[in-house]
Amino acid sequence: MSSASIHSSAEGVQAQVQAQDDAAAWSQFSAPASTVEFCTSWLAILCAQIDRVSGALIVLGPDAGGGFNAVAVWPDVSRNMQYLGSAAEKVLTTRRGLVEHVSPGAGPGHASAHVGYPIEVAGVLHGAVVLDIGHASEPDLQRALRLVHWGSAWLVDWFRQQLQAQQQQHAERFVLASDIVATALQERRLGASALAVANDLVMRLGCERVNVGFEHAGSVAVKAISHTATFDARSDFVRLIVDAMDEVLDLDMAMVHPPLDKEAVGGLAHAELSAARSEASLLSVPLMDDGDTVGVLTLERARDKPFDQADLALCKTLGLLLGPIFELKRQDERSLWQRARQRVREGAMALFGPRHPGLKLVTLVTLVGVVLLSVVSMSYRVTAKTMIEGAVQRAIVSPFQGYVAESLVRAGDTVKAGQVLAKLDTRELTLERARWASELEQMQSRYRLAASSLDRAAMLVAGAQSEQSQAQLALVEERLERATLRAPFDGIVVLGDLSQLLGSPVEQGKVLFEVAPLDAYRVVMNVDERDIAEVGVGQRGELALSGIPNEVLPFTVRQVTPISTPQDGGNFFRVEAQLDRASERLRPGMEGIGKVRVGERKVIWIWTHSLVEWLRLWTWKWLL
Repeated sequence: MSSASIHSSAEGVQAQVQAQDDAAAWSQFSAPASTVEFCTSWLAILCAQIDRVSGALIVLGPDAGGGFNAVAVWPDVSRNMQYLGSAAEKVLTTRRGLVEHVSPGAGPGHASAHVGYPIEVAGVLHGAVVLDIGHASEPDLQRALRLVHWGSAWLVDWFRQQLQAQQQQHAERFVLASDIVATALQERRLGASALAVANDLVMRLGCERVNVGFEHAGSVAVKAISHTATFDARSDFVRLIVDAMDEVLDLDMAMVHPPLDKEAVGGLAHAELSAARSEASLLSVPLMDDGDTVGVLTLERARDKPFDQADLALCKTLGLLLGPIFELKRQDERSLWQRARQRVREGAMALFGPRHPGLKLVTLVTLVGVVLLSVVSMSYRVTAKTMIEGAVQRAIVSPFQGYVAESLVRAGDTVKAGQVLAKLDTRELTLERARWASELEQMQSRYRLAASSLDRAAMLVAGAQSEQSQAQLALVEERLERATLRAPFDGIVVLGDLSQLLGSPVEQGKVLFEVAPLDAYRVVMNVDERDIAEVGVGQRGELALSGIPNEVLPFTVRQVTPISTPQDGGNFFRVEAQLDRASERLRPGMEGIGKVRVGERKVIWIWTHSLVEWLRLWTWKWLL
């Protein structure tokens, strides 16, 4: 056989193999099972359209670490394509098409050019395609770059479809989670809510059983089992569930059995529960509330329906959403004692735990302050409302029933001893004085006439009548004298103003003026009955008046009146004191605050004794 025929036969075989490879690539490209198969078939079809391609690579990412990894290699998966890494890195960095000529020593033994193009979807970089093309002209390289650019539309469409599928999956997951949350909120009681959620999850996720448990004293107690109204918490059936939930509580992480990958942590309790359930698939997630695990949600499926990553993500989301709802319902069902105990426990954890340094500092400062206040003593003073009165306060009253004729002073005026304050109308008294004077003269004339006739009886009668008239005249004269009201001593008028009552009638004994001296005062304090036991004669204090607040006046207690007076809803005792020194600015009737020093007391007692005494009295009244 000639060499030409052998060469022709070899080309035929090669073409047949190429056709088979293209058919397989197109078949895999039309119905890919994964992203890797799609990229592999797409890369094979692309390289078949471009001449002189000696190798090609597709890198996708980023992964959890932010890197990009090779997912498709042409023509051989086992071939080392690291020499295309620098070109791929340049494409990923610049996000632009690349045509890079390579020196003969850079490739696998021949001169070549690297052609690369980025894969972007909606501005997000997903990877890059890099081809190694040997001995090609510049137009051929530009043509290859255009083919890669046009062909990358299939990759962009594939990733867009994957993104839409993920978004659709997330939307469905959100709707399901919203429905489960609505189911949990429909029931007011915790047990009913947990059972409703378990029953709903069984139907929606195709589970055989769903269990809900809550943390109590460092362990998990099963609260609800789907489609089970009552159950025995001491049975082996429930004990295995509790062990699996405790495993999640101790590790503080979600667990899947069988594990999703070989490196995942497997739980012994979950394996034991799965074996007891005919090798059932298990998924347990913690119920979280503010970073704390308050319960565990455990789902069971048949072994031929294992849980996947989507189920795990959905259940983790449910754990974050249901945890606060269940915890709120559980707190509402707690008794007053349980709530108080929980508050104390939380406070102790915050105070003695590793966090909350501000609370620890405030507590330490408060404790030091309380200790200092319990040791340090200071002068204790009883505070009371105080008023200034004159030491002698004289009342000027109406001497008889009459009318006001003249008023010369009013309250606040300073007067001298004997100064006229007011005058009453004396016209009637003047007429009465004239009548009695005339009657006295008549009686005296009768007496003289009887004496001249030596009529002894007539003399006695006339003498008696004369003395009666003289007495009446003297009484009228005295009333006339008292009709002029005078100041008894030097002082100040503290009460009385008749300027608006001229001509008005006044009754006998009515107080018209009150006069107090300017150089003699006394302090009157109204002490609350809760403090009167501390006040005694001889104690000293200070007084500040509203009229002269900048001047503090010292005084000494002189008398404690043992009679209380109701005032402002309380009982007050009158305590009188004498000023050690009087101010020229003092006036009777001034009010202020007086403080009596009763001795040394602990500062904490001074600040808290009122509350402590009230609590003691209340306790004695209602509890003892």
